[in-house]
Amino acid sequence: IAAFDMRCIEVDWQWVKQRSNHYLLTWEDAEYPALLREIYDPPCVLYAVGNLDCLTNKMIGIVGSRRPSYTGAETARRFGAELAQAGVTVVSGLAMGIDTQAHMGCLSVEGATIAVMGTGANQIYPKQNYAIASKIVKNGLILSEFPLNSPASAGHFPQRNRIISGLSLAILVVEAAIKSGSLITARFALEQNREVMAIPGSILS
Repeated sequence: IAAFDMRCIEVDWQWVKQRSNHYLLTWEDAEYPALLREIYDPPCVLYAVGNLDCLTNKMIGIVGSRRPSYTGAETARRFGAELAQAGVTVVSGLAMGIDTQAHMGCLSVEGATIAVMGTGANQIYPKQNYAIASKIVKNGLILSEFPLNSPASAGHFPQRNRIISGLSLAILVVEAAIKSGSLITARFALEQNREVMAIPGSILS
């Protein structure tokens, strides 16, 4: 602490001033999500890009396989759209597969969705989802607890999963593998006293 470089804080404040939709949220801010504040280890700072109003809606997390079946992908997209039309903010992690489909379902009906990043807010990951991220910030949010330019790191993604569940009243898991980040999110949800729901396979079968 004694050797901390205050220039790091100045970089963050300059980032906030760059655009009207850049925000730094701390525990003391009224906009800090109430449900997230209740978990065991809430992030002390959230970097946010987009529309803070979506944090006032009820939120449901959707997570799942990065390599879903065609039916699983369509199901996640449909649930994302239906929840958005019901006024729910859908929370996911912007990963390929189920996360992407859930976000896209919300966007298809101009709903609000939150992408919780395992990187800094300036580092969209995966890069293939840059266009989706650009659409998300119009009605929803990009959220991260990591410093602005933090790259992708394996340890960051389990850590961000507690935020996905912490923001949400419930988590919907679609086609998750036995060893996956999605089941880590489900475990966090149970520890945080959230509802956990699952679509392990086709709901048409």
